[in-house]
Amino acid sequence: MVCPSWLSFILYNPIRKACTDRERILDESGITGDSVVLEVGAGNGFLTEALAQRARKVYAVELQEKMIRKLYRRVRQYGELVSIIHGDIASLVLREAADVCLLYYSFHEVDRKREAADVISMAVRAGGILSIYEPTIEVGKLQMQETTGLFAQRGFAAEAVRNGFLTRFARLRKTG
Repeated sequence: MVCPSWLSFILYNPIRKACTDRERILDESGITGDSVVLEVGAGNGFLTEALAQRARKVYAVELQEKMIRKLYRRVRQYGELVSIIHGDIASLVLREAADVCLLYYSFHEVDRKREAADVISMAVRAGGILSIYEPTIEVGKLQMQETTGLFAQRGFAAEAVRNGFLTRFARLRKTG
């Protein structure tokens, strides 16, 4: 289930901001100043803001119109650096190639995972990175393995996997 926009305060609040090392997430995801990043499930901009401060370009995909309004307010200061795409990742046609696709606490909420994996796989350039973070409370080890397997079928190979207390993480690289 997608987090409703009226609950967006839990996605971006001082406690979460203090407890989440956004720089580590960007480092683990291989995001540099030269990176073109596809962020799927941008929500109200918790990571988009940090991405905009580091990456060359950010394409932020968000499904909910009310979240997009909040996202826009958070990132408007970055101008053309952040492009907001309103839509379901499973139905989009993305024209720009991404160096990194970041799925932060979002892929478990996608209804049509196979179609979404197809779109993401087409968007990430050869040699690019897919970085997946999921909450352990909602995504078990088996479900995370199914997700990484879905992308392995589309030409991604695992580079790093971690099952932490609150977060499961996998970084995959597109081999073909």
